[in-house]
Amino acid sequence: MSNVEAEPAEVTCTSTPGGVEVLTPRDVPLGGPRAMSVRRTLPQKQRSLIGAWCFCDHYGPDDTSMDVAPHPHTGLQTVSWLFTGEIEHRDSHGVHAYVRPGELNLMTGGRGICHSEQSTPSSTTLHGVQLWLALPDAHRDAPRDFQHYAPPTVDVDGASVRVFLGTLAGSTSPVRTFTPLLGAELVLPPGTSLTLDVSEEFEHGVLLDTGDLRLGDTSLDPNSLGYLGTGHTSLTLSTVEGARVVLLGGEPFGEEIVMWWNFVGRTHDEIAAYREEWQAETDRFGRVEGYPGDRLPAPKLPGGRLRPRGNPA
Repeated sequence: MSNVEAEPAEVTCTSTPGGVEVLTPRDVPLGGPRAMSVRRTLPQKQRSLIGAWCFCDHYGPDDTSMDVAPHPHTGLQTVSWLFTGEIEHRDSHGVHAYVRPGELNLMTGGRGICHSEQSTPSSTTLHGVQLWLALPDAHRDAPRDFQHYAPPTVDVDGASVRVFLGTLAGSTSPVRTFTPLLGAELVLPPGTSLTLDVSEEFEHGVLLDTGDLRLGDTSLDPNSLGYLGTGHTSLTLSTVEGARVVLLGGEPFGEEIVMWWNFVGRTHDEIAAYREEWQAETDRFGRVEGYPGDRLPAPKLPGGRLRPRGNPA
């Protein structure tokens, strides 16, 4: 998706006695002239990253269509995960694919890529998450790539778990990433209490999609994200009415990044150069074949210099 928010807004971010930091979402219009509304929990001024996860948009279920014209990316991987609907993907790596519920599409746009996203005619309802992964400095110019994976559903104490990145509950995704990561969808039936073994070297984020949930002793509202830092060997999730969550994790990224529009870089000047190249239609980003329309123009850069983003110590 195309990010039209230049800087993260100041929103509610609270810490609880159990060490859980609760990040509440803000509504953001997405996708240019035919914008749809999404709920964004990352980045925030208080927290920019969870591991290498640097962007988390949550949308639907909405009776809406998506039509995001070709737009560029640098320095990141995009992770598309749907609960409902179907989206057609085209990119300048030559890939024409579909995003479907329970199936991962991961696109690498290191040095530069562009892509378009359109909901299919049969999709009247869209519901899912769009996530970005920041690439570490050593790999942020990685070549274009695209990976697709349909993870099996694993039963864990009555809960259904699909691991799309990393390893959890004995299930491992074969999808390649550039830093140690975890990504999974969990569906908890009513009355479930589930304890999962996790890496104590990871920090974790739990996004509540539907239902009610407690992360440890902390209650989460739907659409909010509970953050837990490193040093924990297990996570306990419990629900009364049932819940669906997306669990994210990774080793602390340890690098500051500059994020603006659809670019991840390291300096203001670098981002400005990416913008110039996109406007000039250079080979850095290539072209999307088969999209019936023009590509998205880049917005104007803000008046001041873009500042690096990191996390609190």
